[in-house]
Amino acid sequence: MAKDSTKRKSLAADDAVGAQTGSPNKESKKIKTEDAEIPVETLSPIAHPLAGKKLAKKVHKCVKKGAKTRNVRRGVKEVVKGVKKGEKGVVILAGNISPIDILTHIPVLCEEAGIPYVFVASKEELGEASGTKRPTSCMMVVPKSGKSKKGEDDSKEKQEEWKAMYEEVERETKELDTKIAF
Repeated sequence: MAKDSTKRKSLAADDAVGAQTGSPNKESKKIKTEDAEIPVETLSPIAHPLAGKKLAKKVHKCVKKGAKTRNVRRGVKEVVKGVKKGEKGVVILAGNISPIDILTHIPVLCEEAGIPYVFVASKEELGEASGTKRPTSCMMVVPKSGKSKKGEDDSKEKQEEWKAMYEEVERETKELDTKIAF
């Protein structure tokens, strides 16, 4: 017990001295994922069209709201299945996937189906936005809801807000308008 209390006192004293001298404490060492920039070298060469900061922020917000209302298809397998079935939506791909071969066929499928797609910088941020702890390589945000949770009644305001956010992201993604030339 005596050792524990002396450790606590010494840690508290170190924090107080650190605050006076201006040295950073543990809380200030945390890096915000939104402020961190991804180096260009980590992006794959096929990551085009890449979303800018504003569009990426809107995409992440749309993914967060879509995950809450169950309007998101996560992972390569589900996205490919949805595109082949003819579901309409926006496909969001991570730009820092290695190996690239995992995602190379998805932009071609999207163009054949007429579905807009966009690359974002980080798979970690994409996974975090979708509400999972796991990095996500790609996802598809669809306008129609999947299964709803038991006891969950979505209000019309939330649905309208979600619809407006989705339409804005879809419109801005279509404006990027980059086609793959064969």
